[in-house]
Amino acid sequence: MEREVKTTCPYCGVGCGVIATVDDSGAVTVRGDTDHPANFGRLCSKGSALAETLSMDGRALHPEIHGTSVRWGEALDLVASKFRDTIAEHGPDSVAFYVSGQCLTEDYYVANKLMKGFIGSANIDTNSRLCMASSVAGHRRAFGSDTVPGCYEDLELAELIVLVGSNLAWCHPVLNQRIQAAKQSRPDLKIVTIDPRRSVSADLADMHLMIKSDGDVALFNGLLAHLAGSSAFDQGYVSAHTIGFQEALGAAQARSLSDISAETGLSIAELLAFYGLFETTEKVVTCYSQGVNQSSIGSDKVNAIINCHLATGRIGRPGMGPFSLTGQPNAMGGREVGGLANMLAAHMNIEDEAARDRVQRFWISPTIAARPGLKAVEMFEAVADGRIKALWIMATNPVVSMPDANRVREAIRNCPFVVVSDIQKNTDTAAFAHVLLPAAGWGEKDGTVTNSERRISRQRNFLDLPGEARPDWWQMAEVAKRLGFNGFDYRSPVEIFVEHAALSGFENDGARDFDIGAKAQISPDAFEAMTPFQWPHREGTPEGATRFFANGEFYTPDRKARFIPVRSEREERTSKDTPFILNTGRIRDQWHTMTRTGKAARLSSHLAEPFVEINPADATELLIGKAGLVRLENAFGSVVLRALITERQPRGSVFVPMHWNDEYSANARVDALLAPRTDPVSGQPALKNVGVKVSPADITYYGFAVVASRPERLNAPYWAIAKAEAGWRVEFGFDKPLDDIEAWCRGTFGLWDHGEHLAYADGPTQQRHGFFDGERLLLAFYAAPEPVGVSRDWAVKQLGLRLETMRARVAVLAGRPGANQMDPGATVCSCFSVGVNQIVGAVAGGCHTVEAVGKQLNAGTNCGSCRLEIKGVIDGCLRQAAE
Repeated sequence: MEREVKTTCPYCGVGCGVIATVDDSGAVTVRGDTDHPANFGRLCSKGSALAETLSMDGRALHPEIHGTSVRWGEALDLVASKFRDTIAEHGPDSVAFYVSGQCLTEDYYVANKLMKGFIGSANIDTNSRLCMASSVAGHRRAFGSDTVPGCYEDLELAELIVLVGSNLAWCHPVLNQRIQAAKQSRPDLKIVTIDPRRSVSADLADMHLMIKSDGDVALFNGLLAHLAGSSAFDQGYVSAHTIGFQEALGAAQARSLSDISAETGLSIAELLAFYGLFETTEKVVTCYSQGVNQSSIGSDKVNAIINCHLATGRIGRPGMGPFSLTGQPNAMGGREVGGLANMLAAHMNIEDEAARDRVQRFWISPTIAARPGLKAVEMFEAVADGRIKALWIMATNPVVSMPDANRVREAIRNCPFVVVSDIQKNTDTAAFAHVLLPAAGWGEKDGTVTNSERRISRQRNFLDLPGEARPDWWQMAEVAKRLGFNGFDYRSPVEIFVEHAALSGFENDGARDFDIGAKAQISPDAFEAMTPFQWPHREGTPEGATRFFANGEFYTPDRKARFIPVRSEREERTSKDTPFILNTGRIRDQWHTMTRTGKAARLSSHLAEPFVEINPADATELLIGKAGLVRLENAFGSVVLRALITERQPRGSVFVPMHWNDEYSANARVDALLAPRTDPVSGQPALKNVGVKVSPADITYYGFAVVASRPERLNAPYWAIAKAEAGWRVEFGFDKPLDDIEAWCRGTFGLWDHGEHLAYADGPTQQRHGFFDGERLLLAFYAAPEPVGVSRDWAVKQLGLRLETMRARVAVLAGRPGANQMDPGATVCSCFSVGVNQIVGAVAGGCHTVEAVGKQLNAGTNCGSCRLEIKGVIDGCLRQAAE
């Protein structure tokens, strides 16, 4: 019988509700949950494709020791004995856990409890350090607690939304859809984007400020100085509810408007226009994300923003306040349980002796970590120099995602004992595991997550655990018991959630922001049925409180907020040898290191290979042609990427997505180029401002292939592979022409003993080869001395067709549809596989709005993530027609 299960999306911090439907055959489909208050039924392209990522391809299904499958007992015994022996010989700080914002709150809770309360070290950190640690630091400095004041509803109530360092349209698409809907219903709503790139998000904005990298402190200090002399300054609020305004204002006034213009790269007219708009609009929400956080001055950026909201009293009330947009699905849950090295559980401070005593008494633990542990970058430095001798990595891929990634790879390779818990066995990090533990994935996990607006939702299982996979909390608890510790006899996630909720209310009485004590007695049935709720939910109170600080009371000892004096000291990161600024980030249809999204063909159809955005003038100057291959390098490493030449990128800087890894490309782990430079307060690494050299790659011959089966080994200086509907697509780059292409194809793609071969050559170097098994295409390979000009989306579709005639098979060699067929062009809408040429055709036929294109082609009518791109195509066509 078909069944439906309400769960939560495992991607970004928006925390969208998902309904998974499992039919009688076990097939899964997904749709948005219209009852969930985060998304009201909306999903982005990644969420819409979740069912396509559930395959067993590459899954870790059995515990392994040195690559050999073993029983769980043997694997867990080895993990426990290695950690026990290491601690006995070298002390508790010689071991570490590196966990993830992909973990459920219950997983996080057990890991943190084991490390801090029983092993006695705070060496547990998380990949969330890479995304939101500076927000935590800024909140704690200003508010006395890591509290997000507002909620998503504020985006719809605001009169001005300022997006700082946030490509919301691609990184938090459902929130972007909510803002688009608000803008459509209220055209007077103003939107300002502040970003070194003109990202797709800027297409919705009334004003875009193309700021220099790390110019944010100067910009918002200038705003604070402007507000102090305006009618927007709320002297009564500042006097009654804050401390430190004069010191913060003094720091802000240290720079003149001309200085700020030079430091930000913005004209004085642009500065005054933004300052005036902020001043005259009461309901302002300032949303910020990785462009603020991933910086060596990220904490100061956060506080520069908060200072402006405190100065105007625009915080905690409907439609106003600073708003940190969390990157990961449960980074907030990790913060709640103390999953960072410098935090205790339940938002308590590890530096607070009374808090340490409170947590230890609650856990009845033999010890408690007395000082902060090693933060992510410090942790892997300690692995590299031998201080960390046993390391457990859970649900993350630091060999790809950490800065100075090559050094991190070598550190893990040389660590005496490494445990990796993951759903996939072929990640770049899992390759170095002494023990690989198969984890439960989305659809198999059961527990809770917390989104960016403090809303706790259930993530429910609707699939059986495959093979011998087990939840992360179970793995940690079993090791804890083998280490001789009490307090880990959990039988289900509800028992962990109850303990977590009880700790949040323990000796709280309103003294701490995080309190869900009302859930401390929840029954298993009630937990199963639990609907999304926002914290706090204190014992004896109803659900429903959605905002903090409206009453002007904060969580500092005197209940007053703190202005933090911050100085704009932007550091130049380029040099004569590395004259370009490298900025890294995410793209619309991929997630982190593609462990999950890389399995979905439609998620690779939009942007199928690693690329570098570069300004046309820079590309011309460097002799980089359209779709050419480009080398980026500095002292830390080098990568080779496809050129995407665009005016969206300012001169002197380049943008590269962080997703690609050694499983999907030859050399595109861009975080290998990033220095391990961190914010001195938060420990968050600077991932968006590093100097690189840019040059054409030493590639003289190019290839493109569509192939039915993934090859085991790709033999080329450059390659990038992506999943397609009925096989794979592969881009190649060579340093010289191939001598015998048929032989190379047969060897590379495993076709030595089969495959009817057809070929066409246009001169000695431009060749097209096809290999067929009757009516089925096994491989099409196109080669040329310049980037191969074939219709890639059309060629990919040939893998799934019956090519019944010789004419049809010969047509494959042409690499484009015949005269009676349309080339859809590059994919714009992943949900419905609609290409740019189809949209252009619809515009020519009279569809001059996004809605009209959607009605004709369905494009943009499902997740909506491509609507701004569709609008860009329409606008371009109409401009061209008018010229």
